[in-house]
Amino acid sequence: QVQLVESGGGLVQPGGSLRLACTASGSAFSRYTMGWYRQAPGKQRELVAHITNGGDTIYADFVKGRFTISRDNAKSTVYLQMNSLKPEDTAVYYCNAYSLLEFWGQGTQVSVSS
Repeated sequence: QVQLVESGGGLVQPGGSLRLACTASGSAFSRYTMGWYRQAPGKQRELVAHITNGGDTIYADFVKGRFTISRDNAKSTVYLQMNSLKPEDTAVYYCNAYSLLEFWGQGTQVSVSS
């Protein structure tokens, strides 16, 4: 069993930056592909980025060049650095861990508004 706890969300002005963190409890963090998803009101949850246990990354087209995913296996933590934020980035951001099983965090709200 893996428990995921996100942090770092908040309110930021357009063009600003935030860094989300997701810390996992339980064992074998390094084995998991870790991902960030988001869900805006009235929309489906969508993949933002993920990073494999080997460090390979995939980004959604709408965040390429603005967001960076990284992981620190020693701290059992995955990060999402978000730069040049836009109002359309407003959503609840969820952390995901995937191996043979899949786990989700509770989500953290990101709001981009002037």
